[in-house]
Amino acid sequence: MLLTKQQDALRLAGKALDEFDVTDSTEIACFIKKEFDRLYGPGWQCIVGTDFGSFVTHHCGCFIYFNIGSLAILLFRGAVAPEADTSLLVAMEAVKA
Repeated sequence: MLLTKQQDALRLAGKALDEFDVTDSTEIACFIKKEFDRLYGPGWQCIVGTDFGSFVTHHCGCFIYFNIGSLAILLFRGAVAPEADTSLLVAMEAVKA
């Protein structure tokens, strides 16, 4: 992921944690996802929590996984529509929070 998008992800995660309780992972994920959709176009997915596994397919250069304290945040851009150019998608191995 480009550095500017990484910085936006960290900034928005911090802002979400200022607005929502750390236990409201769904609200935090929704906030980050909607902001990334607004800034960078539709198709972003966000998973937030302290214990989750994942196996996702994402656009090349559109994936970040990071922790803020004990909270793990996975943010990626998936395919927008079935007719999307699949040559831009990358299979990702499992991520365990």
